[in-house]
Amino acid sequence: MLNTVYRLVAPRRFEVAFSDIDLEARQVIVRPAYLSICHADQRYYQGARPIEVMKQKLPMALIHEGVGEVVYDATGTFQSGDSVIMIPNIPTEQDNVIAENYLRSSKFRASSFDGFMQEHVAMAPDRLVSIDSSVDKVVAAFTELVSVSVHAIRRFATIAHSRRGVVGIWGDGNLGYITAIFFRTMFPDTRLYIFGVNQEKLSQFSFADETFSVTDIPPDLLVDHAFECVGGEASQRAISQIIDHIGPEGTISLLGVSEYPVPINTRMVLEKGLRIFGSSRSGRDDFLKTVALYHSHPEIVGYLSNIVGAQLEIRTIADMNKAFETDIHKSIGKTIMIWNK
Repeated sequence: MLNTVYRLVAPRRFEVAFSDIDLEARQVIVRPAYLSICHADQRYYQGARPIEVMKQKLPMALIHEGVGEVVYDATGTFQSGDSVIMIPNIPTEQDNVIAENYLRSSKFRASSFDGFMQEHVAMAPDRLVSIDSSVDKVVAAFTELVSVSVHAIRRFATIAHSRRGVVGIWGDGNLGYITAIFFRTMFPDTRLYIFGVNQEKLSQFSFADETFSVTDIPPDLLVDHAFECVGGEASQRAISQIIDHIGPEGTISLLGVSEYPVPINTRMVLEKGLRIFGSSRSGRDDFLKTVALYHSHPEIVGYLSNIVGAQLEIRTIADMNKAFETDIHKSIGKTIMIWNK
């Protein structure tokens, strides 16, 4: 089966390529339907990664967040027409200790090989999770990002000490908002504080107990544990503030991505006996947990719909460029491509 792939070949330049899909192989053929643009996609699109990284990665189809429709399943796992969330992480081995998303041998779409900007995608059945009509497909499109927050919270549950009276989340963007929604759902008895820079964005956290501007945090305010959801150049300040305002033996969960090393006040980390752990990407179990929470707490989908930004129908390469350029200039929210290729 001849397949059309839309690859980024240079910053801001997509080109058409063709690949062959073996219909006899034991895989599921999925037609992408809703694709969500991530910051990682933008870094490639804008050429914001180091030159050596760009040379190594391109040409490559972008996008690792998406929902598709099953076209053909040689394994008999799904029915034609089923809606499925596509898991971009592709493990090549199993390990009894290391999760699939941390195995160095695992591949990841739109990083190690082609992402979902294709006419059809051939996938193993365990890389797909069914969703029904009760879940908004536009919201489901960025389930991968949501699953990363769920993954970090699940790890927090096993790592952090049992005093969980107050937890702080630094970051008022999409990642901070998503992490806050799911933390509130999974730990309803914990007081939740949000720390950010934009008062308009902070006003969206209506479900939190308190919100604070990072320029006006009470000196005596303490949290038991914290999540850093800032990333980039601002992550240094966020981590420093967390270390200042976290109690002894607290746990700091790092989720923000930075291209460059971030200095950390290790003296206070040692004095307070802090635990710092990082979380990146997610695995099948995290996707299953996320979808289960969609169904058991349907209000979650309503909250997530608040961060849906532009929705653009994609039919041509010009439409693809328009979607990425629109995403660059957004103030908040997820840009969704309605993939009509």
